[in-house]
Amino acid sequence: MMIVHTREGHVPDLSDCPPYKLARSRNAGAEIGSAGPLGRLLIRGEPGHDFIDELQPAAGEIVIDKPGYSAFAHTDLDHRLRVRDIDTLLLSGITTEVCVSSTLRDAVDRGYRCITIGDACASGYPDLHDAALRMIAVEGGIFGTVSSSEKIAAELAGGIVA
Repeated sequence: MMIVHTREGHVPDLSDCPPYKLARSRNAGAEIGSAGPLGRLLIRGEPGHDFIDELQPAAGEIVIDKPGYSAFAHTDLDHRLRVRDIDTLLLSGITTEVCVSSTLRDAVDRGYRCITIGDACASGYPDLHDAALRMIAVEGGIFGTVSSSEKIAAELAGGIVA
């Protein structure tokens, strides 16, 4: 199974950060590129941009640095998946209503079958997390399905993912 880790961040000169995104971050009080205790906020290469120790990628796992919310936008993720004939994605991460949802919708538009692992996603806003998960399954699964880590683990152990 191909494991892909993603992290949102920008190049140090912010040339890949759209002006409106920078302005929104400034208005929210957490300006992209501002100095903090772990280096400049959302800047690639800064200590705070790296994965926490418990979630460091293992050898051979792919890391996609993305300047936006979707893991597909301005990255080579789609190419990496297609050259391996991957057609089904298991999605997890933070934040459910922003990055996970953006990646999911982008993946569906590109023709991937998507399964979101609901208990492996999180948000600072539980009501938005719940709403994002509910949106996936509307209209018979317009954005795929929602499953649990326990169910996915059992299906993988049995050689199937339904």
